[in-house]
Amino acid sequence: MKKILVPTDFSKEAAIATDLGFEIAQKSGAELVLFHVVEEGSATSSSFNVEGQVASETKGIDRLFMIKLIEKSRKQLQKAVSDPRYSTVKVEGMMRVGNPYHGMRTIIAEQKADLVIMGTAGRTGVEGMVIGSNTEKIIRTSHCPVLTVQKKPASSDFKNIVFATSMSSNEEVFTKILKRTQAIYDSTIHLVRINTPGDFQRDYIVKDYMEKFAKKLQLRNYTLNIFNDLSVEEGVIRFADMINADLIAMATHGRSGFAHVIAGSVAEDVASHSKRPVLTFVVKR
Repeated sequence: MKKILVPTDFSKEAAIATDLGFEIAQKSGAELVLFHVVEEGSATSSSFNVEGQVASETKGIDRLFMIKLIEKSRKQLQKAVSDPRYSTVKVEGMMRVGNPYHGMRTIIAEQKADLVIMGTAGRTGVEGMVIGSNTEKIIRTSHCPVLTVQKKPASSDFKNIVFATSMSSNEEVFTKILKRTQAIYDSTIHLVRINTPGDFQRDYIVKDYMEKFAKKLQLRNYTLNIFNDLSVEEGVIRFADMINADLIAMATHGRSGFAHVIAGSVAEDVASHSKRPVLTFVVKR
């Protein structure tokens, strides 16, 4: 791992993600990049004259507001980058002006990140938090793994990793990423298949298939598990709670648009509701 990106809006949740990014960078020897997108917008509601033209004084107020906002953000970012707690790793800061989601997505692609770490307040959290409100979009579209964190984890030493899997051949690339994580932390991977009323399989059939799947991917130091629950999302979270996991890992198909509204994404749901860090990666369908 060479480069870890952490988008920040200077919220408490973003600070938690930054701390976790530092710990992972220190463990893996990666560079840490903190970046902030200043959202373009108006300081006040636009006012119009009788011809429908925006009043010039409003434009002036908006321009002054943006200048002050950019300067404030620059100072906040510099303070985060130069934090003495992060002195043992290389930390860089970046800032853009524009739409937060598109700005984050562009920087992630340009920087060729190996990992993106994002804070999230969860779906019952602060509506106005820029990072939290865009986390699910980044999970769905990022070309690199995304690690989400809602609260400060009990441990950033990921010794026990829950790998919630459908045992699809599409998950092979994600498994390689997971194996690299396992190597860094000397972890145990707990493969789990969630049995639900609408998608139930007998234990002996699933166990046999899971064993073949694990051997095909040449996994080491792993356990095989079947967990029954009413939904996959609830099952993954409850199983992780039961074994006191340090990390949940899931592949996502990155559905968007109408297909996403109908089917949703289990990985995004888990990332939004789990109190534990969740590692996701978009795989091809």
